[in-house]
Amino acid sequence: MFRTLRRALCVAAALLLPLAGTQSSAFADVDAQAGAGYWHTSGRLILDAAGQPVRIAGINWFGFETASHVVHGLWARDYKSMIDQMKSLGYNTIRMPYSDDILKPGTMPDSINTDGKNTDLGGLTSLQVLDKIVAYAGQSGLKIVLDRHRPDAAGQSALWYTASVPESTWITNLKALATRYKGNPTVVGIDLHNEPHDPACWGCGDTSRDWRLAAQRAGNAVLSANPELLVMVEGVQSHNGVNGWWGGNLMGVAQYPVQLDVPNRLVYSAHDYATSVAQQSWFSDPSFPANMPGIWDKYWGYIFKQNIAPVWLGEFGTTLQPSVDQKWLAELVKYLRSTSAYGADGFHWTFWSWNPNSGDTGGILKDDWQTVDTAKDAYLASVKAPGFDAGGPGPGDPGDPGGGNATCTAAYTVSSDWGGGFNAEVKVTNAGTLPLKSWKVTWTWSGSQKVTSMWNASHTQSGATVTAVNAAHNGSVPVGGSASFGLGGAPGGGAVPSVSCTAT
Repeated sequence: MFRTLRRALCVAAALLLPLAGTQSSAFADVDAQAGAGYWHTSGRLILDAAGQPVRIAGINWFGFETASHVVHGLWARDYKSMIDQMKSLGYNTIRMPYSDDILKPGTMPDSINTDGKNTDLGGLTSLQVLDKIVAYAGQSGLKIVLDRHRPDAAGQSALWYTASVPESTWITNLKALATRYKGNPTVVGIDLHNEPHDPACWGCGDTSRDWRLAAQRAGNAVLSANPELLVMVEGVQSHNGVNGWWGGNLMGVAQYPVQLDVPNRLVYSAHDYATSVAQQSWFSDPSFPANMPGIWDKYWGYIFKQNIAPVWLGEFGTTLQPSVDQKWLAELVKYLRSTSAYGADGFHWTFWSWNPNSGDTGGILKDDWQTVDTAKDAYLASVKAPGFDAGGPGPGDPGDPGGGNATCTAAYTVSSDWGGGFNAEVKVTNAGTLPLKSWKVTWTWSGSQKVTSMWNASHTQSGATVTAVNAAHNGSVPVGGSASFGLGGAPGGGAVPSVSCTAT
């Protein structure tokens, strides 16, 4: 997304397409251990190396594409604590925007506080910091999609090249990143270029403007360096006179699909926004929000519904201030298909953004880079999906008669305390020899603390005693694996309680 100004464009009336197929019981329950190895596609599904369906349910964490040359917020917090918090909230993938500037030799990051936090990042180049983030994300069971957001830190470009960053540089750098992380399936894919827009076209045949042809050239270059990666291709702005969001118009795929040399690697990506970014004609339609599924069907949803390829909503966001935006987000989340009903047979997504400093949307975090916007996060609860195997011990042998036990431990950590209140995170670890199906954590505070909010778990409180039970998406925990939840409470200043965990 171009963070300072978004151009809104009008659009023709949309056609409501029928859903291809119905809910399949095969996808009604996403395996909590899915995600191992590199991924590939099969029709509209993304499958892991073992053929299990997976769902990208993630967050954008921007900054590498800016003049800071590193993810934002490291002036306020340690990068590991932020990744831990992302996981505790139920996000399983990070879309990581970058510009080609970070691939220039010796590019150094700015605005990293290494005084008591981020201590292992001191003196590292931007790429070396990216290596650290990739390593910790993988260790935590999160995947990363690299997003070539801008040619340089100066700003978004309509085309994939500029006078100072030619196509050859773009492709060379894409191949360099594909090579850098080859053999590390934490980096599961690359988004080739963010938000192509006018004069970019799709299928016009002009090699200087035809994004579809450029995506084929770049995608094949990426796959020549690492044939295991997913290649994410965004839309354009205009097709056959019909305009939409930058990168959000995939109407041309119907006639001009992207063709890659390696099969089963292509994922189409769209972007969609609300009025806090810009006005569109459909927001003032008398039938809003009932008209929105037809809009999405026309621009990008048909690709999924016709089983052409997986579709990933790489960006969508809002300040959530206007009521129209609230209706838009509720309708969009419903359109993406709930994980409880459809498992991994739904649209993939990464919300914009983790950062609070996105001017036209804000973020999941509030301005202190600590506190969660629980109202915004709650809208996404139904489409969150299980995290992925972090490469720990296997699931044991649950089929052995009388073999194994289901047990868990829990660790309670205060992430911030400002006197009047506090935030805490609780990590549940499967300490047994059987996978957990569900869990319950209990503690008793020594003071007058009360839970004021909780995410990724539900709770009851009786006096000073709190009982927290897993949410639908994080109850299943593989042997050696973990799940997390967070809470806000008041007042602050209390002692860390002893916690107990029970497998239920």
